[in-house]
Amino acid sequence: MIKSIFFDFNGVIIDDENIQMNAYKEVLKQHGIDLTEEWYFSALGMDDRTFVKAMFERANKQISDSILASVQEAKTILHRGMIEDELPLFPGVLTFLKACSRQFSLGLVSMADAVEIGYVFERAHLSPLFTVMVMAGDVSICKPAPDCYRRGLQKLNEHRQRERLLPLLANECVAIEDSPPGIESARGAGMHTIGITNTVSEKALRAAGADVVTHSLADWTPEAVKLVF
Repeated sequence: MIKSIFFDFNGVIIDDENIQMNAYKEVLKQHGIDLTEEWYFSALGMDDRTFVKAMFERANKQISDSILASVQEAKTILHRGMIEDELPLFPGVLTFLKACSRQFSLGLVSMADAVEIGYVFERAHLSPLFTVMVMAGDVSICKPAPDCYRRGLQKLNEHRQRERLLPLLANECVAIEDSPPGIESARGAGMHTIGITNTVSEKALRAAGADVVTHSLADWTPEAVKLVF
C-alpha cells in the first residue's frame, strides 16, 4: 500500500522548464555560450551547479568558482522575474497536492535551488503540504543516481520516528517525475514511479522504466493512486 508520494519540482509542480532554459540562454550568452534545446534537455536531473559546469565544459570553456556563482545568481534573478507576474503551476497540481496531503505523507525531491523552491512554495502556500524536502545541496550526486530519493525516505522516516510511527519501506512510496533521470533515480531507490509527459515523451518515460505514464495530474486523485499501486 502506498503511504507516501514524492514529487519532483520543475516540470511536475511548476511549468518552468522552458523558462529555466530561456533564463540560462540569456545568461550563458554573456559568456559566449549558445545554449541549445538539445544541450538543455540532455541535462535534465542536474542541479544548477552541475548544469553550468557541464555547459561550460561542452562549449570548451574554462569556468572559475566566481563565474559559476555569478551565472547561478544571474539565472535565479532572471527566473524570478519571468514568473513574478503569474506563477506557472501546472493545471490541477495544487488541487491534487492538497488532496494527497490529507491521505499521504508528501515529500519533495528536486535538484532545484532552495531559493527558487522557497519563492514558489511561499507564493503558492505549499510548505504546509509537505513533510520533507530534498533540494540541491542535500546530496552530492544528481539524478539519475538514487541518492536524493534515498535521502528523502531517510528524512521521512526520521520524521516518523519523532512522531512514534513505524518507518516506511521504499516500495510504500511513489515518485512523480517528468524526466528519465528522475524516473531512474526513484526506481534506483526502490520506489514506484509515475511519469508525467510535461517535458519529454511517453515513450522516453516508459523506456526509463516508469510504472505508469500520465499526461496531467489533473486527471488523478488519491484514490486513483491507491488503486493503481
